[in-house]
Amino acid sequence: MRQLPEADRDAIRIAQDPQFTRWLDQITATGGCSHPVHLFGSTTTLDATTGEILRHYDTRDQPGERLLVRCRNRRATVCAPCSRLHAGDTFHLVRAGLSGGKNVPSTVRQRPRLFITLTAPSFGAVHRAGEDRCRPRRDRSECEHGRPLGCGAIHDTPDSLVGQPLCADCYDYPAHALWHAHAGKLWDRFVIGVRRQLASAAGVVQSRLPDHARLSFARVAEYQKRAAVHIHAIVRLDGPAGPTDEPPDWGTVDRLTAAVRASASQVVVRSPYSPAVGELALRWGVQVDARPLHADGDGPDDDAVAAYVAKYVTKGASETGAGTDYRLTTWGDVEAARVSGHVRALMSTCWRLGGLPEFAPLHLRSWAHTLGYRGHILAKSRAYSTTYAALRAERAHHVSHAEIAEAVTERQWRYVGSGHSLGAALIAAGIADDLAMNLAVNAERRTGRG
Repeated sequence: MRQLPEADRDAIRIAQDPQFTRWLDQITATGGCSHPVHLFGSTTTLDATTGEILRHYDTRDQPGERLLVRCRNRRATVCAPCSRLHAGDTFHLVRAGLSGGKNVPSTVRQRPRLFITLTAPSFGAVHRAGEDRCRPRRDRSECEHGRPLGCGAIHDTPDSLVGQPLCADCYDYPAHALWHAHAGKLWDRFVIGVRRQLASAAGVVQSRLPDHARLSFARVAEYQKRAAVHIHAIVRLDGPAGPTDEPPDWGTVDRLTAAVRASASQVVVRSPYSPAVGELALRWGVQVDARPLHADGDGPDDDAVAAYVAKYVTKGASETGAGTDYRLTTWGDVEAARVSGHVRALMSTCWRLGGLPEFAPLHLRSWAHTLGYRGHILAKSRAYSTTYAALRAERAHHVSHAEIAEAVTERQWRYVGSGHSLGAALIAAGIADDLAMNLAVNAERRTGRG
């Protein structure tokens, strides 16, 4: 035993516990969560009329007198089992808004729908991947810092140079960080602009547009190789009542596309004035993609779009190469972060600008680990489709017993810890792998049946 690794010794100790079977059931119920939350307490279900106890659960009967529940972290780099569950929820949430389901009528497939991409502007020349040369130039000009303005190499996507500035001193790091900090406001202004363009095209007063049509959306943020956020979004035009209502006759795909492109080109958000960087006019990049989603299958498939969005929701910082999965609380954390020089420069810029009083409302130091970006990875309008909370409640109702009519539930819970011991983590990882393999096999069987 002494010659075995500590994790193996701990796993053997857990397996010899008389309550091992119950503990294994808890780990399986969490899907093999890598960092479960430990709770102590009880739940009692009473008959509302007689006060009779119908059901009682107490952690005193469980191993360690605690209940393990999922951490629900969306990042695959932090907890792969929970990220898979989150990706599945995201897929169903997005797909419901595209094809119906989850209390959304299937008629939404016939509405004007677009899959759009809004990019960040250029903050300086960076190395690019592709089959052609990176940045070819006939001359050998240099910038004011003595570095070449071009690059004649051909970079593969995994190349560490891809996304890095040709000259870090020429790169506008303050503009990049402040653009990230205002990306949420840029999106809000963009949506307002789309509504304004639609109202103008239809000859409707903007304040009366909700009486004629409703704009619904779901968007996801994706970090590019240059560590700049791009926004991918599904935009749908409904009638005034939302998904259950047909849009007006003037609400067409072409009109929605024109409104999206016009709004993206016109939106401007100004940063607070600072003696350090002045006042910046922040805009979307010139590359705007708007692809119609057709019910007849001409164009991107609804399931493929939903899967595309779900994939990006679970990506962690180590996968995107942008930022870290944990907050940076000191300058030492910035220096110690295992990131590229380009990303570290962005973190340093956030930390430096975050110390200036004019940028205090942006909380740049609190968001230095995301390079200043403060928005949610996934966001949606209220009427787009269902919610994460509704999906989780539906799953819990499916797994547990049906609710008892005329019953009252009393709950008393408190947090007592989190995580696994070394041996428990080893067993949980094995359970997570088995469950993932079962899901993959079942998916292949469904595909084989068409």
